[in-house]
Amino acid sequence: MRQNKKVPMRVRLAGVLACAALLMTGCVVDESANDTKPISLTIAKQPDIAALVPDDIRAGGVLKVGTNVPYQPNEFKDSEGRIIGFDVDLVTAVSQVLGLEPKFFEADFGKIIPAIQAGTFHMGMSSFTDSLEREKEVDFVTYFSAGVQWATKEGREIDPDNACGLRVGVQATTVEDTDEVPAKSAACEARGEDPIIKVKFDSQDQAVNATLLGQVDAFSADSPVTAYAIKKTDGQLHQVGPAYDAAPYGLPIKKGSLLAAAVQKAMQHLIDKGYYRTINEHWGVQAGMIEHAEINGAKE
Repeated sequence: MRQNKKVPMRVRLAGVLACAALLMTGCVVDESANDTKPISLTIAKQPDIAALVPDDIRAGGVLKVGTNVPYQPNEFKDSEGRIIGFDVDLVTAVSQVLGLEPKFFEADFGKIIPAIQAGTFHMGMSSFTDSLEREKEVDFVTYFSAGVQWATKEGREIDPDNACGLRVGVQATTVEDTDEVPAKSAACEARGEDPIIKVKFDSQDQAVNATLLGQVDAFSADSPVTAYAIKKTDGQLHQVGPAYDAAPYGLPIKKGSLLAAAVQKAMQHLIDKGYYRTINEHWGVQAGMIEHAEINGAKE
């Protein structure tokens, strides 16, 4: 999860299927054709909700959104360099409700919130975890619940809370690498059992590939990342155990701006009318769906 004081996971699942099929290492394959394509929805503007948009934004007709890629499947680039993803489709739908045209701008992750505060961006969209600490800087509109989720090869069953002695793949410097798997391993040792063998990879696609090849017993990643890996590998993987440490994703907006109320009501409209579910299911991340969009929904 993209949280304060933790390095965000960077995910590219290129080459997973091809390399697994060939049982080769060092395989380099452009597998962008396997990526989910953006969904095209036509959603009517809701005048009562659009009226809440601040005058200057409404007059300009454009919603400027800062984002950081890659973070597949939430926001990443396709083979033509366009920014696509689950978040992109959702924010595009929100923009339609508001009668605005979304424009997405790449930025360093750590610079998005300062740019919102400075007025460069109207909103952020980068799998931000809504936290009490961040709510001091910006307001958030929640839209998803993300946690840590394990996966293994289809046909295997593993209990993440009793994985002592197993090999578990993680992407280096993620929360799974620095906190989650080490904590589970320490619990094993406290019970007098073998520790979990944590296997670090430079990228998430390598962890997924290693799981498919049987080089590790399972991998641990953010829940939407795991869900997308399962979808993209066409049933060769399945999730095991619950999603741990769930927290809300939120869209950051300038503190005190009426835009937050407009986006919250637009998001709730999408939820109530079924567009939200359609987008989530299209990207295979429906396990993280929420029923109510909130302004500043952090619990800790």
